Order: sequence, then C-alpha cells, then structure tokens
Amino acid sequence: MWNNTAALNRISTGLSVVAIGMLLGALAWRVADLEVFSLRTVEVVGDVKHLTREQVRTTVVRELRGTFFTVDLRGARSAFEELPWVRRVELRRRWPSALEIFVEEHRELARWGKASLVNERGEVFDGTSDRRLPVLTGPDGSNVEVTQNYLRFDEMVSRIGRQVHRVRLSERRAWQLELDDGTLIKLGRYGVADRLDGFVAAYERSVAELKGKVRYVDLRYVNGFAVRVEENKRGDKRV
Repeated sequence: MWNNTAALNRISTGLSVVAIGMLLGALAWRVADLEVFSLRTVEVVGDVKHLTREQVRTTVVRELRGTFFTVDLRGARSAFEELPWVRRVELRRRWPSALEIFVEEHRELARWGKASLVNERGEVFDGTSDRRLPVLTGPDGSNVEVTQNYLRFDEMVSRIGRQVHRVRLSERRAWQLELDDGTLIKLGRYGVADRLDGFVAAYERSVAELKGKVRYVDLRYVNGFAVRVEENKRGDKRV
C-alpha cells in the first residue's frame, strides 16, 4: 500500500478533512460559548396563576447554564416541570439573546386523598388550594379511573339538583358517593353507572317524596334500592 500513491493521497485527503472538521467544530463551540451570546432575557408565557417569580428566578439561576446556543433546554425543562402546579413546559430560544418559557399549569378539579390535588385528566399533583373541592380517593394507580367516574357521576346527579362531594373506590373495587347534601350512596362493584342512572330516573317519584332527610341510599339491589331517612327509626325503607 505504501507504494500506492493514489491510495496514500486518498488517505491523506481523508485525514485532512477530518482534522479540518474537528478544528471547525472546536471553533464553532468556542464561538457559541462567547459572552456576546449570553442569555439576557428570560420570559415566562402562558396562563400562569400559581408559579411565582421567586420559583422562576431560583430555577433559572440553578439550571440555565451556558449561552444562547449551549444552554441545556432539556434539563431546564425537567427542572421546571418538577415545580408545584406545573404540568408542562416548553423552552424556545428567541434570537439573539432571549429564552421563552411556555408554562402550562394544572387546573385543580378535586382533592386526591388528604395531601394532593388532581386535574380533569386524572393527573395527581402537589399543590394547595383554598377552594372548596370534592374529595376523591382510591387505590394506587386508580386516579384516572376515579376522576373519570367522578365527572360522570357528577353530571348524572346534577339532573336532580345535586353535586358529588366525595367519591371513594375501595380496595375491593366498590364505589361509594357522598352528595353535597350529605347523602351517602353505595353503588357496589358492578354496573355502577346504570345503577346511579336508575336512581336519578326514579328520584322525583320516590326519594323526593319521602319525609325527612335522606342519609343513606343503597343501590346494590337487583330491583330497586334502599333508603334510610332521619325519621325512619326502624331502619331502611325499600323503594
């Protein structure tokens, strides 16, 4: 091979191209890291109600390393998405020295258990709220299912002028509701939507005509349901 002039020329040319490429790459990196390309403006956009300036400032100082070209957008996005109330973040460079941070916050739908909140998608997140919110509980991993059923149940009982105040899914997969007037409704494990729909359909001609405050409704019967009212000292009344 060492006597093959053409082959040696090709090797030499290839090595030259590689060397030039490495040199240009190093030069481009050095240029991209120059002070002139430092980030000078960070702007937060979106319908932001809970993310504070202090949280933004702290995250920017800690995470936004580098210049307009070299800043780690993925790492910064992950840091912002760990903040309370933040659901999704997108970071965009804006020439010549600005960074735009689009923030989508969670919108609280209900409380999840004792310490967390949940949005309409069933996503559980950390946050505090002074609003009076329904309370949803269920086994680990059931947050999406419980949220979806809460929305369905609440729409159904709204037809009788009520709202769902609590939803509980037990470890045995049994559903229980508490309405805003304190009525406890046991739905059981199967056909829960059909059972509640039947109760709502029969409400005006049955439960609404009862004297006394309804405390408890058991919908786990094949035909009909049982109701307990305050004045009923003997027990349940089958409807």
